[in-house]
Amino acid sequence: MNKKDYYETLGVDKSASEAEIKSAFRKLAKKYHPDNKETGDEAKFKEIGEAYAVLSDETKRRQYDQFGSAAFDGSAGAGFNGFDPGDIDLNDILRSVFGDVGGFGGFGDFFGGNRSNSSTRARKGRDTLVRLDLTFEEAAFGIDKDIELTLNDTCENCDGKGGFEETTCSYCHGSGYVVTEQRSLFGVIQSRTSCPKCHGKGKSFKTICKSCNGTGQEKKKKTISIHIPEGVNTGHQLRISGKGEAGVNGGPNGDIYFEIHVKESDFYIRDNEDLSIELPITITDAILGTKKEIPTIYGNVMMEIKAGTQNGTKYKLKGKGLKIPNSSRKGDMYVIIKVMIPTKITREQKKLLVALEDTNLETNSEFKEFERHL
Repeated sequence: MNKKDYYETLGVDKSASEAEIKSAFRKLAKKYHPDNKETGDEAKFKEIGEAYAVLSDETKRRQYDQFGSAAFDGSAGAGFNGFDPGDIDLNDILRSVFGDVGGFGGFGDFFGGNRSNSSTRARKGRDTLVRLDLTFEEAAFGIDKDIELTLNDTCENCDGKGGFEETTCSYCHGSGYVVTEQRSLFGVIQSRTSCPKCHGKGKSFKTICKSCNGTGQEKKKKTISIHIPEGVNTGHQLRISGKGEAGVNGGPNGDIYFEIHVKESDFYIRDNEDLSIELPITITDAILGTKKEIPTIYGNVMMEIKAGTQNGTKYKLKGKGLKIPNSSRKGDMYVIIKVMIPTKITREQKKLLVALEDTNLETNSEFKEFERHL
């Protein structure tokens, strides 16, 4: 898939609200609709339809903002490859924005070359976005979790049909639509609109299912098992394919996207896969050098502090950071030296410190640089 700028296609900013995106689409749809003899453009109309389909959907827009069009072609490596522009039903988009108005009802005849009704077409169920809160330790080492969700599922009582004893709609004779002559934005034209009696299904039932009130779907509690890999961070998304809400007219289930939020550690400072801590040491340790036991997330290790170590010196413990998700590589851990200055000392200690006043610092590069500016 070529890289696409959906915001540019609709002529809106990245910070545009839902209402602004919808308004921009309305204007462009009127301009480029194929029924418009002056400015109609089939290819352009498909482009703005695809852009609106992504930016009007909270989940898809979030993915697009993070990864661009790569979010939908699998190249982002995040497992999003679940959106195909070819699956877009522009009739559904137009109805959601304009309703069944003249000039737009016949759009399904213009593309696709058939009269299949979108109300009876199999459609994928809605995707679901779920926030998943993790502790620092859970994110660091990975964990398996069972998450309980309430989702729309196929009604078991009527097998998703919505009723019993199916009959053909007498108003539209089973076609699901009626053809009317209406005055539109582009003059008087014939347009096809959904049947007001059967709502485009072309059929009805003698008895409506009481379990789902004729919708074919009902709310059910589901337990979703998910594996969180090591090293995930806030903003990371995990996709569970086909476990979302039930599809329509036999279509596949939607997907579930878990958006990770990781609680900060009380001890470690995290920078992506790297970790750091501050190590308090005495002046004596800084001057003479020493060895210290350092707590890493994989266990304690001994680290040598060289004689003459300065405050703020950073030591690296290679490979002691977090694992990079879906990789065998690990980050590093940095130990930042913090030399502690005592607030109370004895007379004997004071004498020793006074004796240190005679220490020759002229060989110290920082001291020499300071002296040069005096």
